[in-house]
Amino acid sequence: MTTLPQTTGKKLGLVIDLDTCVGCHACVVSCKGWNTENYGAPLSDQDAYGSDPTGTFLNRVHSFEVQPETGPAQLIHFPKSCLHCEDAPCVTVCPTGASYKRQEDGIVLVNEDACIGCGLCAWACPYGAREMDAAAGVMKKCTLCVDRIYNENLPEDDRVPSCVRTCPAGARHFGDLGDENSDVSKLVAERGGMDLMPEQGTKPVNKYLPPRPKDVEPEFDILAPYLEPVATDQKGFLGWLDKALEKI
Repeated sequence: MTTLPQTTGKKLGLVIDLDTCVGCHACVVSCKGWNTENYGAPLSDQDAYGSDPTGTFLNRVHSFEVQPETGPAQLIHFPKSCLHCEDAPCVTVCPTGASYKRQEDGIVLVNEDACIGCGLCAWACPYGAREMDAAAGVMKKCTLCVDRIYNENLPEDDRVPSCVRTCPAGARHFGDLGDENSDVSKLVAERGGMDLMPEQGTKPVNKYLPPRPKDVEPEFDILAPYLEPVATDQKGFLGWLDKALEKI
């Protein structure tokens, strides 16, 4: 069995804004593309153009209609991938040590050469964040694009997970959640960021920002001065035309 590090130098992870996510699946497509081209083994698809297509994805977006206690129902788009938990049960249950948590940055990874495809980690993960690649016969999971974030050959703006770089709505944020002064930590503090299923005791590093209620009418008072007509009496040709039309 694999042991977890008692402490990690960083807690790299994602902060996902459920209020901003529009469910466009750009993060899913980007993740699939990047990891298929740059991962240890491509994320395979089976019967991709047939009647029963299946495939391996490291990130998925689920949509739910939620009925709050007051106000209208809301459609919530919920992106889900590995949460890189501090107390990751997928790591401790692995019989070969293939699943491990890095001490330097807290990222949970899989050594595919050591993975035997037993699926125990998938059973242990309460979030369903691991997927068996049917073609490779090994378990796959989000790596936080570790091959991007430390790649000095990429421009600095690109040294973030592919899903973060691609999100058109700016709903995904990446950083060190172990640093109270980091942008992601401040965002979590300001917006009341929450853990997914905290009762499981896994201490997920990734956080979710709750959606804001949609039953509050926007205030248009600030626009009132700009809605007034520029002039009450027309002059010149338009003034003459206006008066001529009134006589008809």
